[in-house]
Formats: sequence, C-alpha cells, structure tokens
Amino acid sequence: MNRRMLFSLMFAGLVAFSTAPQAQTSPGTAATIDASAPDVLIRTMADDILRSVKADPQVKAGNIHRITQLVDEKLLPYADFQRTTRLALGRYWRQATPAQQKEISKQFEMLLIHTYAGATAKVSDQTVDVKPLRAAADATDVVVRTEVTNQGRPYEVDYRLAKTPNGWRIYDVNVLGAWLIEAYRQQFASVIAQQGIDGLLNFLTERNRQLATGAISPASAAAMPAPR
Repeated sequence: MNRRMLFSLMFAGLVAFSTAPQAQTSPGTAATIDASAPDVLIRTMADDILRSVKADPQVKAGNIHRITQLVDEKLLPYADFQRTTRLALGRYWRQATPAQQKEISKQFEMLLIHTYAGATAKVSDQTVDVKPLRAAADATDVVVRTEVTNQGRPYEVDYRLAKTPNGWRIYDVNVLGAWLIEAYRQQFASVIAQQGIDGLLNFLTERNRQLATGAISPASAAAMPAPR
C-alpha cells in the first residue's frame, strides 16, 4: 500500500477502520461522536465513517459528489482544516487576505478529496489498534498513535489533534513517517514564491477542475505533489 492510499484514511475521510466488525446501517443513522478525549474521538469517528461507507455503494464506487457529502457530514465537524491550511502555508498565511485564506482552505480540502478518493474501493479489510495515549492531563496538543492493519500488513498512522472550546479537533495525519502538513508546505511555498498567493489559489482551483473533469488522474495530481 502506498502513501496516497493510506492518506485517504484521514483527510478524504473515506476509508475508516475498526478493531471489530461493524453492522451496516442505513445512511443517515445517527451516531454519537465523542470529542471529549482525542483517542476516543479517533475511535468513535472511525466507527461512524465505516458504517456510512459500508452502507453507501456510491462512496465505495468513488462518486466524488457523495464522497464530498460524507466528508462534510462525518469528518469536517471534527477537523480543523483551516489550521491545517494555515500551517501548510506557514508564514505566507499572514500575507493572504481573509477571503484568500477561506478559498485556499476550500480548494486544498477539495484537492485532498479528489486525490485520495480513488483509494476507497481498494482498501477493504482494515483493522486499527489505537495505542494508549501518552499526554499530560492538561495537554492541548497531542498525537494519537494507531496501527492500521491492511491485508495482514501493519502501517503506522498517527493523528495530531488540538483541544478547542468545542472539543478535540484533528489537523494533521502522519503516514509511514510523513506528516501531511510538512509534505505540502514546501510545495505551497514554491508556488507562492513564483506566483504569489493568487498563483497558489489559481493552481489549486485549476488542479481541482482538471481532476473533476478527468483531464488528469489522481495519481498525476501530485504535481503538487501529494505524498506517496
């Protein structure tokens, strides 16, 4: 399994994992997501997404519209994607206007969805072991370590979360030693250095248009490039 497929476990929000078999439920079935503790959030959110994926053949088939709905409903309420984008832009974030910041966050989110959605149908038998949380009781930024097993092979997938007034929120994922934010930071900086903030926004927008129309494949979308 390559990094592109593994990264889909989080930010595309399409491949979820569980340590035990989950019953299929109908779309729209309510689930309780517990964001009071970071490791509990990972476990309960994963179970909820898994149920939704199993119940929705359109998601398994890679339907981008349905996948985007699933991400909006199941993942984004528990992710701080603006923080993800801000850290990926680094010092350039402060140079962007509020309108640019909002649009770049939106386009970056869509880039990840388009790039990693195709991995959904290829991953089918994951289990996950959420490791004991090692953090002080008053910690506000933690890493939840997990071991995902796919087709009998274990892979480390870790999540970085920050405590907010509304509970814990995910903002970064580490697959096989590569953090998502770090993987994109250099690429964003390179585009901005050459074309400015608007250049990055135009690049992301055009890349998403090409992916949506099939002009380029998800694999080639990594001219950002996405981690592998």
